[in-house]
Amino acid sequence: MKKAFSRLFLLFSLCSFQQSAIAALPFFSDDSPTLAPLVEKVSPAVVSISVSGSASAQSPMNELFEFFNQQRPEQTERQFVGLGSGVIIDSQKGYIITNHHVIDQADQIKVELKSGKALDAVVIGQDKQSDIALLQVDLKRYKKVDLTAITFADSDKLRVGDFAIAIGNPFGLGQTVTSGIISALGRSGLNLENLENFIQTDAAINSGNSGGALVNLEGQLIGINTAILGPNGGNIGIGFAIPANMVKNLAQQLIQHGEVQRGVLGVRGGEITPELAKSFSLDSQHGAFVYQVNIDSAAEEAGIKAGDIIISVNGKSIKSFAELRAKVGTLGSGKKVSFVIIREGEQLTREAILKAPQQSRKQQKQATLLHPALSGAILANAGNEKGVLIKEVKAGSIAERYGLQPADMITGINRTTINDLDALQNMLESAPAMIALNIKRAEKHLYIVLD
Repeated sequence: MKKAFSRLFLLFSLCSFQQSAIAALPFFSDDSPTLAPLVEKVSPAVVSISVSGSASAQSPMNELFEFFNQQRPEQTERQFVGLGSGVIIDSQKGYIITNHHVIDQADQIKVELKSGKALDAVVIGQDKQSDIALLQVDLKRYKKVDLTAITFADSDKLRVGDFAIAIGNPFGLGQTVTSGIISALGRSGLNLENLENFIQTDAAINSGNSGGALVNLEGQLIGINTAILGPNGGNIGIGFAIPANMVKNLAQQLIQHGEVQRGVLGVRGGEITPELAKSFSLDSQHGAFVYQVNIDSAAEEAGIKAGDIIISVNGKSIKSFAELRAKVGTLGSGKKVSFVIIREGEQLTREAILKAPQQSRKQQKQATLLHPALSGAILANAGNEKGVLIKEVKAGSIAERYGLQPADMITGINRTTINDLDALQNMLESAPAMIALNIKRAEKHLYIVLD
């Protein structure tokens, strides 16, 4: 009897869950649950994209030629075609958002509407790091074509378990709709060089869905489908989408400037490990730990310090350093950003105005011109002191491999004193092949040999 009652209770629980889940779905007049009205409303805003172009075909033998220091053979051009998806975000100006990898190196881009009408499109701007590209259709050329734009949801309000619908062009079959839920938020680690803060979904996403829409039950865009995790490129229920808020920020910058004018906070950091959480008496491992604050950076001016833990950006909590990097990196330079930090157990608020990366790029280029071994080091005159200050050393750069560190002071070359950047450049231009930098590091003096 007890066993039978348990089974009955379990069946009742499952039925209750199904009823509550179904209650969120649209209904026909006969009360049958369906997503059809929603799909009919949203699907005209999703397009299929076909591209063609030519790219350099690099032979595997080229690495052997490079290894033996021989001249490489000339690279040949190969023709390619590709398929993907896109989402109309402005019906009046013909703007369409898609993935960078969908249109990368394409010479010709064609957009096919749900109606079957094919239109030519051009690239307005693209950003490899966030894998976003903005296309435009010339509506003056297609006067009888009416576009339907999608509306954006606030992706910061998403919760794990929310329903999600993916619309795209898998394998070139044409527009296809799949459904699922939000499986996780704030996913990263697929490509450490890129800005990643993915929505994870189990809605089926396959090759060709890239650039398509992930929408909620209100027909609003919550993400742009961009990647899958699975053997042989097939769907196993683990797909990733770029959050709508990131897409919106990037699209606005591409429309205004034709490029992403990325804002820079100027911190280095990492994830909070269990050991860090224990040593800082934290209740959770959510947040971004700051290892270092760069000199003259937006973070330094805002009063952020090494050892701080950033837990919120513009009022939205963050789970990891990767999420912090992605959110800051998709905001434009000059933007004022509010951060909530934990310092020695106390919660503080700091506001920073993000800086442009152009200055850093210029300094890195200058360092490369000075000597190849300095590539990746950002140099500056030391102010009242004599010498050249190393403000920053890019992780994985040649300068880091030579052992240069931030805050090092270059005081001379081959025992000849230098006073500033100009003197350093003049010395390097006339110096022999073997160069020994005189370095002052804290209270120590050492030599670093460049070859």
